[in-house]
Amino acid sequence: MKEKPNKSGFVFKTYEAPNQSPFDKLFEIFKELITHTSGDFDEAIDWLRQLDKEYQLTTPDYTIDDFIEDLKNKGYIQQEIDPDGAGNGGITITAKTERAIRQQALDQIFGKIKRSGSGNHKSKGSGIGDEHTGDFRAYQFGDGLDKVSMTESLRNAQINNGIGNFSLTEDDLVVEETLHKSQMSTVLMIDISHSMILYGEDRITPAKKVAMALAEMITTRYPKDTLEILVFGNDAWPIKIKDLPYLKVGPYHTNTVAGLQLAMDMLRRKRNTNKQIFMITDGKPSCLRLPDGQYYKNSNGLDPYITNKCYGMAQQARRLHIPITTFMIAEDPYLMQFIREFTKANRGKAFYTGLKGLGEMIFEDYENNRKKRIKG
Repeated sequence: MKEKPNKSGFVFKTYEAPNQSPFDKLFEIFKELITHTSGDFDEAIDWLRQLDKEYQLTTPDYTIDDFIEDLKNKGYIQQEIDPDGAGNGGITITAKTERAIRQQALDQIFGKIKRSGSGNHKSKGSGIGDEHTGDFRAYQFGDGLDKVSMTESLRNAQINNGIGNFSLTEDDLVVEETLHKSQMSTVLMIDISHSMILYGEDRITPAKKVAMALAEMITTRYPKDTLEILVFGNDAWPIKIKDLPYLKVGPYHTNTVAGLQLAMDMLRRKRNTNKQIFMITDGKPSCLRLPDGQYYKNSNGLDPYITNKCYGMAQQARRLHIPITTFMIAEDPYLMQFIREFTKANRGKAFYTGLKGLGEMIFEDYENNRKKRIKG
């Protein structure tokens, strides 16, 4: 009787998240949709229903309506109070959902960095600090006893003196190197001019995600650091972290000068030495507010009157020891030349990037900058 040959190989199947409840499965999608709809619950649910029809996300045992009821019970949404008292107010997301969206953005962006091994920038200056490097050096007079690595020191004593006649001497002691963990104040500027949704490309949602992820990282990992966020169109104004999911573009030109003025005003009030500005923009500066309150606007090419004002702001920031890092979501040669001149005036940095990888670059730059001590 002829034996059947043993078959071996790989079997490929659609990935399914382990032990994921029907609610958790839909909630992951819902968080993404509510970000894209700028916090509009009804629109996000409409999209979710359409996705359900196409991909069969639900079952007869757990429907979209069941999911909405769970969102209410778990405190992720609430019935908005009708000011007229008619009881017909809509449904809005809660602060709990806002936190969940920020955490998802952090996981999406910072998780990629951790998996790829990027973003592990170490400062050249080591010494007394509170961020461990994993490197060791011999004990020196003046080192605190709390800095001595007992495990490595005992290991040295066993190697140098043997176990039978064990003794621990000063020559066996080693200290773990640490980095100065300096406090950082950051202002993130987000362009909300109309060009951020032109040509069918949604540029504002990735910018929102980066801002939410950066805010969540700073508040959880670096609570002594500060992050303030402003948006700029025809004018500039600050927004709170909780407002980020609802951020939309408007029918605005790009008043970069107003954004920089507000950013520097925010940072002047900070006492710590390390300050920086991150600017996310895809368009050229095309607007200024004149002393009489009127707007000077010009969308045709680069207006020297406007660009010279921008260069002046860059130089002013440099004198205040505030570096500006520009993340330019455009690749037009004449715009890139403007950013090069702007960066030169500030002695800052510029990244010319599409939407892909924007978050990773901002996170790497933030972690790198906060380990530097900027001389004031």
